[in-house]
This record gives sequence, C-alpha cells and structure tokens, in this order.
Amino acid sequence: MYIIITITVLIILLYFMVINQEVFGAEAKGERLERMQQSKHFKDKQFQNLSHTPSLAEGHSMPKVMYDFFFKKKDPLLKPVKNLPSIHTDLKNLSKDEDVFIWMGHSSYFIQTDGVSFLIDPVLSLYGSPFKFFNKAFAGADIFKPEDIPNIDYLVITHDHYDHLDYPTVKAIKNKVGKVILPLGVGAHLEQWGYQPEQLIEEEWGAEAFLKNNIKITFTPARHFSGRKTQRNVTLWTSYVLETPTKKMFLGGDSGYDTHFKMIGEKFGPFDYAIMENGQYNEAWKYIHALPEDVIQASIDVKAKKIIPVHSAKFALALHPWNEPLQKVVDLGKEKNLNILTPMIGEPVDLNASSQQFKIWWED
Repeated sequence: MYIIITITVLIILLYFMVINQEVFGAEAKGERLERMQQSKHFKDKQFQNLSHTPSLAEGHSMPKVMYDFFFKKKDPLLKPVKNLPSIHTDLKNLSKDEDVFIWMGHSSYFIQTDGVSFLIDPVLSLYGSPFKFFNKAFAGADIFKPEDIPNIDYLVITHDHYDHLDYPTVKAIKNKVGKVILPLGVGAHLEQWGYQPEQLIEEEWGAEAFLKNNIKITFTPARHFSGRKTQRNVTLWTSYVLETPTKKMFLGGDSGYDTHFKMIGEKFGPFDYAIMENGQYNEAWKYIHALPEDVIQASIDVKAKKIIPVHSAKFALALHPWNEPLQKVVDLGKEKNLNILTPMIGEPVDLNASSQQFKIWWED
C-alpha cells in the first residue's frame, strides 16, 4: 500500500514538474480571460467551431487510431530516404522592393509584400513537439534557423499547437519582432515568453486590424482545435485574410473542410494567393485536417487564383507517405485546372509574376 501511494505521488509530482515547464505556455487570466468569455464562439469553457466537429470521424475510435500510429507497420516512405532538396535563401538580404513568398517547411513561411514582412507559424527548431525525442524534422527540411530570421514587422500565429507555435523559435526571435498577430487566448503564451502586451494584436473571428502601408488583416474562421496541455480549445484557432494595396491573400491555417471556406470566398474573394494546409491527414480526423480532395474544394470555395500547399514535408504526424500530400493535391488540381505552386523549401515565389514553374522535386 505504501509503495503504491509513494509511486502515485511521485508520478503526480513528475507530471506537474513537466507540465509547468515554460514550453507549455500559460493559461489566460484576468482581462484576457474576460474577453474570451465574452466571445460568441466561447461556450462551456472552451472555444467552438462553427459546425459540430467531433475529434474523430464516424466509424473510428481512439484506441484504434493510437494502435495504428504506434504499432501498425509503417509505410517505407513515411519519411524521406535521403535529404530533401532545398534552397537556403538569404532572408536578411532580400530587397524591400521584392514581393516574395518563401516556404520553410511544414506550415512555416515568410511573406514580404508592399514593403512589409510577415513570418507565419515559424517552427525552426528540430522538433515539432514539446520534447526533443519526438517528431523530429526530416533532414533537409531543417535548413532555416532562428538566426536566419531578419527583423520582422509582423509575426503571425494561427493557433497554439506545437507544430505551429514553437517555443524555442518564438523565444529566440523575440527581439526581431515588431508586432504579433494571433487569435484570442494565445497571447498568454507569448507574454509568458517575454513579449509585451502592447506588441500583441490578439482578436477573434471577424475582427480587422490595420497594419503598416495600408495593409489590412482580418481574422476568419477555421475548423480545428487547440491546446498545449491537457485541456483542449481554451485558445482560439484562426485563418486570415491579408489585403494589401496590390494583392489579396488567404492564409488558411489548420482546418478541416466546412462551409466557412465558401463564406470567406464570397465575402473576400477572389484571392491572388491561397496558402492551404495540405498534409498530416487521416480519414479518422478529416473534420480537423483537410484531405487533399477537401483542399481542392476549399481552394475553389475561396476563389483562389494561385494555391500554395503547406503542412507537409517536414514532420511525420500522420501515416501517409511523406510526399503523398504534394502529389495528390497537384494531380487533383490538374483535374480542376487549378494553378498550384509547389516550390522547394526555401525557394522564392515571386508574388508579382504572372506565372512561375517549379520542379516536381518530391519525386526524387
């Protein structure tokens, strides 16, 4: 009996020692918590999607999903067999006159347009998780480091999952960031990590923020979830509409397919570019991570002229081959005559070019 009690106490103590590490962030309180509670999207002590969104699709169970993930024989192409090809573009020496998009692997990307720079969901440490022994980046997909980041006008965060809000990166670039754009509740993490409240543009769906050089960003819905500890959905998740004097862009964020894409397209479209999350999917969680065919329909719904797929080619968070998301979305896009751009990691996309060709680099 005493041994069991002692072991139980030690496990509890260990849990609290781990969960209170800075990487896990902080919980909202005070004025921030009051703002969250006043949101029409906050109910039963958590944020809600626009539509009912179960964690797992019908016919799937958590024990089966967990068994498949940890014990099912893995596809030999779950991870690349050699280093991924990439281009280490020097971000610090880009001319301010260049309008450019640079993918950094997974959902991390850099945008410079109309003289203003944006860094979206940067995960530049070697692991997309709170622990260094889990979710290691593919070789070749890890070429950008925090020290490569120049001074940034706006750091943009879509939600607080570890593969989108990376504590080591966000902490390391703190002194290079002007303002941070992020959904309601996520600011508690950033303040815990040394960011000042006046740096944060922290809003919910429907809010608009007016930025430098006559640029506007609007917080728009996504169908997903959030959480860094055991509680889910205590911070909001979001997509964004970025409107500049010269172009209009949709920053999709993690999302399952739903009616919000059509709503966004009708209100804000057409878009010159849509950066769409495509990868780390499974039929079991299709409501929170879009399948490739859903990405195609969502791109049509938002009225995207050019589509850049992200959320692949850096981490193995699902059981599909690492290069399947790119190949599927390209093949499906051709059937619908969509213009899908597939740069290598680090390869610049000229946002002012009428057309630009990219290699089918994932086939090598």
